[in-house]
Amino acid sequence: MKMGPELHRSATVALTLVFASVAGATGSAYAQETKVTIVVPNPSAINNFPLHVAIGEGYFKEQGLDVTVEAVNGSASVLQSMAAGQAQIGNPGPGPLLGARARGEDVVFIYNQFPKSIFGLVVKEESAIKTPTDLKGTTVGVGTADGAEVGFSRAILSKVGLAEGNDYKFLAVGDGGTAAAAFLNNEVESYAAAVSDAAIIGARGIPLREITPEEFLSFFGNGWAVTRSYLDTNPKVIEGFGKALVKATKFGLDPANKDAVLAHAAVGNPQEAEDPKFAAALLTAIQDRVTPLDVSTGYGYQPPEHWKMWHESQVATGALSKPLDDLNAAYTNDFVKAWNE
Repeated sequence: MKMGPELHRSATVALTLVFASVAGATGSAYAQETKVTIVVPNPSAINNFPLHVAIGEGYFKEQGLDVTVEAVNGSASVLQSMAAGQAQIGNPGPGPLLGARARGEDVVFIYNQFPKSIFGLVVKEESAIKTPTDLKGTTVGVGTADGAEVGFSRAILSKVGLAEGNDYKFLAVGDGGTAAAAFLNNEVESYAAAVSDAAIIGARGIPLREITPEEFLSFFGNGWAVTRSYLDTNPKVIEGFGKALVKATKFGLDPANKDAVLAHAAVGNPQEAEDPKFAAALLTAIQDRVTPLDVSTGYGYQPPEHWKMWHESQVATGALSKPLDDLNAAYTNDFVKAWNE
């Protein structure tokens, strides 16, 4: 979704197995590591605070995981890394994942990290634009041409009868900082902003106003995905990964742990911590988006009806040339119960 320097971060853990000798007098210890490369679509650590809390608090270590985190440029790059075998777990948006499946890539969404939409269609506060309908004849800014925000915005505009190319056009302007410049230079009239983008633009002195229709706020955002082959052969890794994330999410949502969460995120991306006030505000916004609409279903749960909404919108906007043969194959809730025990 966004431009940024590649982020490399690793947390190494050894799961020691001790085998006593038959006589019980001596023993041997062997270190066993399960290495997992995780790829995310942008370098923001606060945006992915459960991941960095799980590393910093040692939750992945408890699950016997040796984790390396790498940041790339957008969901398309996340999916490409997974398809190429360069990463085992990725953090794509649902729209790009459906597109990948349409191309024959058997990628499966396993964990719904953002039950509420992480995107919003925003305009400058003083703009005369009040609703998406008013965007006819304008340029809509996006982070990248193939990011998850494109599908999200296209669905909103299609709903009000606007067609890309005829009624509006997208312009890739990068993430928060460069998007702020695009607003200042009047290159775009609106922007499909992630929560972090909106916070950055606001911090640059450009007050924003959201015009996202309420019905689209239930379009969940990026989550964790794996290839089908990895899922089938590594269920224990998936279970351990999810357990660590759920534990980290609960830790991160506790107000008493705010400073610790920000400290863990600062290790993952020191630049974000340079402005403590901004970092705290961004964390508050992200915490709201990772909180499930219905906590009783468990962290990571994916409502089938929300997948149906995404699927229908992708078909309606032309992002998918035709419906997928089996939408249910795009996601699984099989691990949710174990993660939340």
